[in-house]
Amino acid sequence: MKKVLIISYYWPPSGGSGVQRWVKFAKYLPAEGWKPVVYTPSNPELIAVDKSLLEEIPGEVEVIKRKIVEPYAIYRRLFGGNALGSSAGTEVNPISGRQKNFKRKLSLFIRGNFFIPDPRCLWVRPSVRFLKRYLEKHPVDVIVSTGPPHSMHLIGLKLSKKTGLPWVADFRDPWTKMFYFKHLELTKWSEKRHRALERKVLDGATAVVAVSPKVREDFQAMTSTPVELITNGYDESDYRETFIADENFNVTHTGLFAADGNPETFWKVLADKCSQDRVFSEALRIRLVGKTDAEIVDSIRSAGLGEKLMNFGYKDHLTAVREQRNATVLLLPLRQEPEYEAVLPGKLFEYLASRRPILGIGQPDSAMAAIVAETHAGKVFDWDDADAIRIYVDECWDQFKSDTLRDNEEDISRFDRKTLTKTYVKLLERML
Repeated sequence: MKKVLIISYYWPPSGGSGVQRWVKFAKYLPAEGWKPVVYTPSNPELIAVDKSLLEEIPGEVEVIKRKIVEPYAIYRRLFGGNALGSSAGTEVNPISGRQKNFKRKLSLFIRGNFFIPDPRCLWVRPSVRFLKRYLEKHPVDVIVSTGPPHSMHLIGLKLSKKTGLPWVADFRDPWTKMFYFKHLELTKWSEKRHRALERKVLDGATAVVAVSPKVREDFQAMTSTPVELITNGYDESDYRETFIADENFNVTHTGLFAADGNPETFWKVLADKCSQDRVFSEALRIRLVGKTDAEIVDSIRSAGLGEKLMNFGYKDHLTAVREQRNATVLLLPLRQEPEYEAVLPGKLFEYLASRRPILGIGQPDSAMAAIVAETHAGKVFDWDDADAIRIYVDECWDQFKSDTLRDNEEDISRFDRKTLTKTYVKLLERML
């Protein structure tokens, strides 16, 4: 069996979207003749914990854990709170959060200019030394680094140079074109350094993988290294359980829900409909499953929908899947950042697998909107298009009342994790 070394900061029991991509690839790689060897920290910062993901990992997977020095932990000892100057747990994405006090700006300045490309950069040199020695006794065929954090790619770059092994740089998100990059309070020198490292990784890799067409296009314009498109996806095995939805009209959002993706117009549409239709008001439930910014909750309550809100907080992955299948309408807002139009949120593919109608809010010409349209999975509306949103809600409500709201039966198998793993294996085989 061939071996692939996977360098990843995120690994179970860490939870969240950053973990699932390579947990699922590792789950299905052995069946394709590849043994995953995962290198990951033994003491990472755990934003969320999902022990159920440990059950996804087959026995063939070898996991190597080494201690990492976390500047965030040092910062908390000195200043309290989290590493970006806000109370722990109050914001989904502190980097692009709307709190811009002095402590926040100072924290961002330190994070952006002293730890390049990210606070995990202190792990690069010790990891390269350890892995070089490890691979001398336990050889592998290919290296894969997955980021962010992009320090994982620097480990891959240096290790590939020292060993001569082929290396895939797998980007779950962009680097300098990521929506929060402009919020890092960078000096001109630091920004130049980020861009130089990004180019070094792109040029040094044997192959680069992007998860959306626009990101692939952007990377390919920067390098002569082949850039492959392998999206995120869904695991069919997560959706096999027989499930009967409850009798409520459930508007459901799963996963991270950040303040810069707050669909205020949508909340107003729901509130207006509640005031006009008593039956709708009695049936409506707004179910939030995952880490949600306080601003989102405040906005829902300000719209007069507080009694309809069910805020469950972070739940394990399979619970989130059940909530998706229990939805009448799945809410999928993009963040209000122009760079985000290139992003394909991981939850999009699980929403597709749930077969429930998707109500997307964001850029109608975004990569996400294109897939929603191609798969006939729902509709995507502009942020302030209240009339169009109202019409779609009315359509879903009418179908719900008449019991004609049916699961989408479009073929989405190209996004199945098994299919995507086969595509990845083809790339790995070409590297040999």
